[in-house]
Amino acid sequence: MSTLDATRAELALIVLYLNKAEARDKICRAIQYGSKFLSNGQPGTAQNVDKSTSLARKVFRLFKFVNDLHGLISPVPRGTPLPLALLGKSKNALLSTFLFLDQIVWLGRTGIYKNKERTELIGRISLFCWMGSSICTTLVELGELRRLSKSMKKLEKNLKNSDKYKNEEYCAKLQKSNERTLAFVKAGLDIVVAVGLLQLAPKKVTPRVTGALGFATSLISCYQLLPPPPKSKVS
Repeated sequence: MSTLDATRAELALIVLYLNKAEARDKICRAIQYGSKFLSNGQPGTAQNVDKSTSLARKVFRLFKFVNDLHGLISPVPRGTPLPLALLGKSKNALLSTFLFLDQIVWLGRTGIYKNKERTELIGRISLFCWMGSSICTTLVELGELRRLSKSMKKLEKNLKNSDKYKNEEYCAKLQKSNERTLAFVKAGLDIVVAVGLLQLAPKKVTPRVTGALGFATSLISCYQLLPPPPKSKVS
């Protein structure tokens, strides 16, 4: 493959990535929390970027609550333990509520909805819903990691006399474990970000801490949305 073909292929992947509304939202989220880190809650250019980007992101999330509403009414995978199933449905319900209320906040911030006090109250309720969904996600990922660990250990016993890294099933489980570990870390950090946005512990979780952790989780989200690498062809 020539250099031009390789460049064209890389640009095609970038275009494919940026065509996703979710990817653009997470890039804006990184800008938002990066600005929050720089401003540290003080008035200035960085805080203006933080506020304007936060408002712009709400447009990307219009009607996004339907996704989690669909997940809420969809059947759980067979074999999922009841506690994990209930936590998963709770996460869907809380995240769907957050995204729905966030649209009302957007109406208030743009001046369409005139009641400022109620807008602020709805904004806080929506953030509590987001924090609750992050807690549920953390517990779900922790439970799924334990299930994966048990199945991988069982598989390792059956592959004692062979290289486990050449086994497709083991490699698939290992990749899934890495993905769930990353999701677990992200959800845990998002809980702290929510605490910072709600100012539940203003002395410990300052705007700078909130910005730093929010920027980190935004980068994780951007990474999670990357297209999978092409499979190598076996001659």
